[in-house]
Amino acid sequence: MKHFRPTRHVALAALAVLAVVVAVVAGSATAKTSGTTLTISNWDAYTPKDLIPKFEKATGIKVKLAKHTTNEDIMGKLEAQNGGGYDIVFVSGPFAESLKKRGWAARLDHEQIPNLKNLYPAASRLSYDLGNKYSVPYTWGTTGLCWRSDLTKTPTSWNDLLKPSSDLKGKTTMLATDRWLLLPALKVLGYSINTVNPAQLKQAAALLKETKKTLLAYDDTTFYSKLVSGEAKLVEAWDGWCNYGIGENPKIKFKIPKEGSDVFVDTMVVLEKSKNKEAAHKFLDWVLRADSGKAVTELVLYKTPNAVAMAQVKKSLGKQYPNLLIPPKLLLTFQTERDLGKAQPLWSRTVSEIVG
Repeated sequence: MKHFRPTRHVALAALAVLAVVVAVVAGSATAKTSGTTLTISNWDAYTPKDLIPKFEKATGIKVKLAKHTTNEDIMGKLEAQNGGGYDIVFVSGPFAESLKKRGWAARLDHEQIPNLKNLYPAASRLSYDLGNKYSVPYTWGTTGLCWRSDLTKTPTSWNDLLKPSSDLKGKTTMLATDRWLLLPALKVLGYSINTVNPAQLKQAAALLKETKKTLLAYDDTTFYSKLVSGEAKLVEAWDGWCNYGIGENPKIKFKIPKEGSDVFVDTMVVLEKSKNKEAAHKFLDWVLRADSGKAVTELVLYKTPNAVAMAQVKKSLGKQYPNLLIPPKLLLTFQTERDLGKAQPLWSRTVSEIVG
């Protein structure tokens, strides 16, 4: 196309016409989506209180919010409805990848999500969905060691948990969920956190069976409370959940072991079977607003991939919870959780054998 520089008068006239066109298009789009009801499923207590009411008021789109407890929970519900029943689902990265593989995730129209520009560049380089073609990141974080600094020395390695010193035996907990139970052992052994190699999983399992003898418990939900009470001294924890303990006792600290860790991402996926894709895109764009992202971080105490939002989070919050300040550049040096595909049953069997 041949370009030209318009005169001031031509430019003003063009802008006037453009304004009319934009108004007409915007008006028709609003009319089309107003009155629509979106059915969305998210984890409980993972949506800021005012996010949906403000979205409904601004767009005229109604939202029916369902809640799920785990990724497996919502995947089971989708399985029962052959990938339908919802417009948007919140799932972790590997499950977004699985939804794409099964044809259940809709290809996103980035032109309808202008606030994607608010994301850190690193947020488009997540290996489970390069370029955010089928999912939009909501929060992200990593897994590490959470400990009582007044009750034990600063840990440096996953081995401090896997092979604890005598004063820590019976005072440690590990996460029992598949990906995170095996993570510390795989990192110590130098294997991928996404390995599908049976021999590597067997080796990790042998190490974890020995560790089991030293544990207070496997605990995915109350480990930070055990730190607060002093029942535990050192636990495996997601960074955001460690923050829940820090909020009650500043002697609780978080550290990423020297062997490294994972990058987990919670995402929003529009389902291919949704009849309200335009309204769904509007919701994704609303969540990517700076004020929405800020509210998410302040509610769940997890980092959000929204750079503009993170810049607005109160400095006092970062001071209280230092892991909120882990930079994306560092975070992306860790391995991203991926879909295990046909190897998932092997992982599940391995974990069952360990936890027993």
